[in-house]
Amino acid sequence: MSVTTSCPSAAPTARVVAALLPLIAVVLVIFLVTGLAIPALPLHVHERLGLGTFVVGLVSGAQFAASLVSRIWSGRYADRHGAKRAVVAGLAAAAASGLLYILSLALLAAPTVSVVILLAGRALLGGAESFIITGALSWGLALVEAQNAGKVIAWLGTALYAAFAVGAPAGTLLYGAHGLFAIGLATACGPLVVLPLIAAMRAIEPLRRPQPRLAAIAAAVALPGAGLTFASLGFAAVTTFVTLLFAANGWRPVWLGITAFATAFMLTRIAFGHLPDRIGGARAAFVSVFVEAAGLALIWLAPLPGVAFAGAVLTGAGYALVYPGLGIEAVRRVPPQSRGLAMGTYTAFFDLGIAVASPALGLVAGQTGLGAVFLASALVVLGAGAVAVRLLRD
Repeated sequence: MSVTTSCPSAAPTARVVAALLPLIAVVLVIFLVTGLAIPALPLHVHERLGLGTFVVGLVSGAQFAASLVSRIWSGRYADRHGAKRAVVAGLAAAAASGLLYILSLALLAAPTVSVVILLAGRALLGGAESFIITGALSWGLALVEAQNAGKVIAWLGTALYAAFAVGAPAGTLLYGAHGLFAIGLATACGPLVVLPLIAAMRAIEPLRRPQPRLAAIAAAVALPGAGLTFASLGFAAVTTFVTLLFAANGWRPVWLGITAFATAFMLTRIAFGHLPDRIGGARAAFVSVFVEAAGLALIWLAPLPGVAFAGAVLTGAGYALVYPGLGIEAVRRVPPQSRGLAMGTYTAFFDLGIAVASPALGLVAGQTGLGAVFLASALVVLGAGAVAVRLLRD
């Protein structure tokens, strides 16, 4: 029986991955340069510029706030002008953000001015990421059959977190050796390296059909989007504050928590990325949410780095299937010509969670300590379980 259930999904998965390879490579590289900054920026802002945890959260959240603002724009752009043009525009903006990182270093003597320029770079990168991931998702969904929508979302997300898994230790090494300049240089050059891959791909013409009103799309994806917002607090807590937690406790290497999270995420997507298509997106998300919350609670309780590591692994494994699981529920509620806008709007709920959570969790850290960040996040993440139950009932 196990052979008959696994074989039918193996061939479609291979075909989906083959069709998506150029897009996977682009997402991998663009989020590699994003991942390089994840462990470096908190250290740079807190230790080099001497600013507090609230500003650390503000700098980390700026990228996601900009992504939130630009998601709907990027979705409309991809639907009307084609996903290829959206991805190219994102790559150009990402390269420019790296130049702003480098410019901020010229004003280290004025920390406030330096961090404002850094915020601008993070915001520009957020807009770039929005165009790239929304364009890539829209492009990928157009390349494969509708029943493989979950695989498209899962595999592009796998590339994203594979980049984070490599980016965290690489960013720590680069920052330790050459400071933020090396991060900025990699951010400026990385998008230009993958631009030829996109230039060589055949563009998918947008569907020339009447577009539903934005309000109708937003209403269609609001419920799964709300679940994504709740679940994304785990991502915010780990990527923004676990490096500081390791550093504060003297645990080395400081990037271990982020890498554990991203690696567990990636391996779970590879091994179980087909489950949302097979068992239903809401059901897969429901189980995953509780695994994620348990991991965050374990980080909160951790007396030793090994326990925190295990918590990061559980958090990554749990969070891995939330986005594709709820994403399937979002996409199936909209017509094909609005896939870009639907994915942009749905992903905007992720940005909303990060943009609000990063500075808010920074305030929690400043008032009650870094450990409380992970307890607060675990409690909020459980709200996504209630959303999954509602979707199952629907």
